Amino acid sequence: MQAPETRYTLSGDVNIAYQVVGDGPLDLVFIPSLTHHIELAWENPPQAQFFNRLASIGRLLLFDKRGTGMSDRVIGATLEERMDDIRAVMDAAGSEQAALVGLGEGAPICALFAATYPERTIALVLINTAPRMSRSPELPWLPTRAEREREIEAMVSAWSDPQAVANQFGIGSPSATDEERQGFARVIRLSVSPGSAAAYLRMNMDVDISDVLPLIRVPTLVMQRKDLSVVDMRSARYLAEHIPGARLVELPGRDFAPQLGDTDRLFADLQDFLKDVVEGGSWEAEPDRILATVLFTDIVDSTARAAELGDRAWRELLQNHHEAVRSQLGRFRGKEMDTAGDGFFATFDGPARAIRCAFGIREGVSDLDLEVRAGLHTGECELVDGKAGGIAVHIGARVASLAEPGEVLVSSTVKDLVAGSGIEFEDRGEHLLKGISETWRLFTVVP
Repeated sequence: MQAPETRYTLSGDVNIAYQVVGDGPLDLVFIPSLTHHIELAWENPPQAQFFNRLASIGRLLLFDKRGTGMSDRVIGATLEERMDDIRAVMDAAGSEQAALVGLGEGAPICALFAATYPERTIALVLINTAPRMSRSPELPWLPTRAEREREIEAMVSAWSDPQAVANQFGIGSPSATDEERQGFARVIRLSVSPGSAAAYLRMNMDVDISDVLPLIRVPTLVMQRKDLSVVDMRSARYLAEHIPGARLVELPGRDFAPQLGDTDRLFADLQDFLKDVVEGGSWEAEPDRILATVLFTDIVDSTARAAELGDRAWRELLQNHHEAVRSQLGRFRGKEMDTAGDGFFATFDGPARAIRCAFGIREGVSDLDLEVRAGLHTGECELVDGKAGGIAVHIGARVASLAEPGEVLVSSTVKDLVAGSGIEFEDRGEHLLKGISETWRLFTVVP
């Protein structure tokens, strides 16, 4: 089948290849698992049929993730950069709001996008996925890190064998013909190199969106085939239990790829869900709650420094400090929320950007012979007249109060969401934050 026209848009300085297919009452953005090639996929009949059925529901937006397919072959990407790619494609296609459909490893980024940008998300569909890749106390049925590492090594060593690659990606079930397995394996193998695929999987090993799930406020459908060997059914139930109001559909079959097996049942449930969303208008056009990273900074020993300099000199120094901070906020897309004395409170749509901004501030004010401390937390913020408030803001302020001079201190949620950023941490242990009932594990960002 002939592929639709492939277009390009810039996300930062990275070229993202995308396609627009069909038309309809809503926009759908489909994010595949791991790797994809938007032109080769149309040569594989099951994938072409699947895309055409999605396009019969609404206008379908497809794109190759950075580093794969026809997009720029860059190495590594933070979660916020991958969210930027979704936004860039939506903007290029003129899509203000869309339903996000994520498969496997592509689903967590859809969930994070829905929590961060609810004003642009009509609905969320998560297929055959889990909130993280490796085992944790909350998800003990997942493979261990060592088991995941062995899976990655096996995938790389078998890359020359299409059948083995199909098996590794859950496309080796009896319902798939040899020709279909070959077709899927061809798309996978030509869209990314084995080393890049391994690096991508390792980058995602530490991603954990468990803390984000309760903050998702858009209509959500969780779908999973019950007899999958690569994804435990308990993961789907965990997602549905922790996302407010989520609908769970347990589908028959053992195929990881939704393009295979009983697609009629899958599309019937998907269409029913999206019809309810469109007809019910159950999403918020202007949400009053969003997922954001909050940053608090303040000058170390400011009182003593002010007494030493005198009022006039201190005011001048403080003005220079504010200019340096605001310069970094502009550089890293931070939004200034409040300034009290020598302290700043800002929000960001991504934790990696917030961390880099904190270090930029630290370096910038060092030229003024000043030292700052910084604290960060990612959580749900309430928006009132454009200002952020709520428990996440209080947690961020408490984290900052525990930071040492020159330190950038973050909560465990921040650490879990910056996988692939290259940022490293040292464990500071668990702390009881003033006014917060539960303890929080905190981490120092390694300069």
